[in-house]
Parts: sequence; C-alpha cells; structure tokens
Amino acid sequence: MNHSLSPEQRLTKAHIKLMKHPDTILYGNIIVMGKSFIDDDIPTACTDGYNKKYGRDFVSNLSDAEFRGIVMHENLHVALQHMIRFKALFQREPELLNMAADYVVNDVITQFDDKAFCVLPIGALWDIKYRNWSVIEVYNDLKQQKDNDPDWEPQESFDEHIMDDSMSDDSGENKGDNPGGSLDKPSDKELSGQVQDALRQGKILAGQMGGKIARQIDDLLIGRIDWTAILKDFVMNAIKGADDYTFRKYNRKLVMDKIYMPTTISEKVGELIIAIDTSGSLSSKALAQFIAEIILICELLNPEKVTVLWWDTKVAKEQVFTQGNYASMKHALSPSGGGGTDPSCVSEYVNENNMQGSAMIVFTDGHFWDDKYAWNIPMETLWLVTENENLKVPSGRVVKQYL
Repeated sequence: MNHSLSPEQRLTKAHIKLMKHPDTILYGNIIVMGKSFIDDDIPTACTDGYNKKYGRDFVSNLSDAEFRGIVMHENLHVALQHMIRFKALFQREPELLNMAADYVVNDVITQFDDKAFCVLPIGALWDIKYRNWSVIEVYNDLKQQKDNDPDWEPQESFDEHIMDDSMSDDSGENKGDNPGGSLDKPSDKELSGQVQDALRQGKILAGQMGGKIARQIDDLLIGRIDWTAILKDFVMNAIKGADDYTFRKYNRKLVMDKIYMPTTISEKVGELIIAIDTSGSLSSKALAQFIAEIILICELLNPEKVTVLWWDTKVAKEQVFTQGNYASMKHALSPSGGGGTDPSCVSEYVNENNMQGSAMIVFTDGHFWDDKYAWNIPMETLWLVTENENLKVPSGRVVKQYL
C-alpha cells in the first residue's frame, strides 16, 4: 500500500486525529503516555503496558483507519491496565490471556459510533459473543474450550503484550521517537495512578464533546473493586494464621492504585468454604460475576478443596470441588434455593458438619430477615456484599461492591 507519509509521520497523524475525535478523545492522555515509535524489527505491534511499538512493514500495509485501530488497540491495553492487573496470569497462561485481553479491547473499538474511523485489520480477535465481557470472563470461557477440546489451538493475535520490565532497542539506530536503549517504565503502582489521572481528565473532555465512555473504562473510573485481588489477598493472609493476619482495607479510591497479584505462591491453601446467598433479591449478574472470580481464584491458588454452600434460610445444597477439576466449576455450579435470607443457617451447617476450612467467603446482597442472627464460624471470614451499605457483621471483614 502506497502512502505519501512515512510511518513515523503517519503515527503522529494518527495520534492527533485520535486525540480530537469524540470516540477516542477520552484516551488522549493515554496516547501520549510513554514512548510510541516505529520499529524495524518487530512483525506487528506490542506494548509493555506503557510504551508502544509498531512494526514498520506491518503499518506500511495498513490503511489510515486500520492504523488508527491498531494504535487504539495498544492504548486500550494501557488504559485497561491489562499488563498490571493480570500479570500473574499473563505469566502462567500467556496465550489465553493475550486472546482474552484482545477480545476485550477489540470489542471496545467495534462499539465506537464512527465505524469508519478506527478499523480492525483482518484477523483481529473479535466475537459478538464477548460483547461487554470482562477479561476474566473471556479467559474462563477460553480455558473451558481448551480443557474440553483436545484439538483446541490458540488464535494468533496481531500484537504482543510484553511482560518484561522494559522494551529495549539495543541497536542504537534511530527508530522514530526512540533513539536506542532501554525504555523507562514506572512501577506498577505509579503507572496505575498515572492511568487513572489520564482517564479522569479524558472523561471530562469526552463529556464536553458528547463522547461515549466504554463500560470497562467507566468501571475503572468509578472505582469498581478488583475482587480477584481482594479474594487472593484475603485467602493468603488467612492461611498464615491470626498472628500474621493483616487484612488490607480496600476502598474505592485506593483499590486501583495497588494490585495485589504476586506471581508465585509458597503457602499451601487447604479448604476454602464459599457460602453463596441464593435469595430471590440477589441478581443473576452479580452471581455470575462472583462465580467467575471464584473460578479464577481457585486456578491461581489451587486450594486442596473448595466447598460451596448454597443458602437462603437453610443450606439447600453442598457442592465439593478438588484440585484438578476447578475448570469444571463454571458448568457444574448450580444454585439452589431462592427464598428469604438468614445467614444463621450457614453457621449452624458448618458447625454441625464440623467443617474446618482455611477461610470462609460469604457472598450476599446483605438483606437479611433479622439483623440479630447467630454466627459462630471458627475461621477467618470475608463478606462480599453487593447491596446493603449498612450491613454490620458479627465477625470477619466486609467488602461492598455495587453491581
């Protein structure tokens, strides 16, 4: 494809247009974050979550709309903090996480109002099935496909997500904006804060121009809690014992500034007991999201055993999962119940059956029949509450998330 401008000039032009268009003005400060440059050696494009590279031969064969689509693709990985939030999974399951992250960012691009402004190149990963799904939801679906089909093969993406501390160019040759050498990159905590500030400023401009805010970006800006980080941090602290228990207090302002996702786990996780409220007031959306997060936690921590208790005014069903079959949880988990809500039944059931878990996780909307319920659970307990902001619990910690 013939172009009158050089790839470097086209990249600058793409940046300017993206920073002015109503669909993409939100990401203006993300686009100028880090280094963006043309590289002679890489086959397509890549990002380390801060800096972005575009292959010279690759972009030379793209139309201007496709080039803008590629630039937005890389910058959406930065905006959604994929390389920070899912670092551990990128290292464990790079193919699946690359695919899941790409499906999500490409879904955002396809929802721009101006369909001709940013165009995805042929072969880009996109499926209407994943419309408005999270990375974790897509990841779980892809993993299920992989586990169930021995002939399953990953689909190739046109870009690469670099999990090293930097992207480097050791040749010393001038390649666009990068004169050679390693590219600086802030710490994860610093970068997360910079991204948040950039998006908040961009949201103001987008609002003034009538721009639309992608659901995934809005979730970050209003401070939706990273349940995966909370669950993982809670379990790992709980199994260390009460003397070493330092549960962090999460809140809407701080949760996106620090992601608790260590890449290795040395502590042995025994049994997790998960009590899920199935009263009629709990939304199916909230239940589906929680199940997705629990499946991911099981895969990350690999506990010896997970016991799921479905309850309303009584424990209606108990389901047990062990190491090796956590991938089947998505289809095996089946809610039972649907009446009122009395958490006393969970406490009674646990004690009557002499259940000894490493930690207890209770998922509920927080609307109980009686505030003075019996609760005597001999283990650390985390309450994940979706609605009742005034809920007080007799023991354990409460994290409130509104869906």
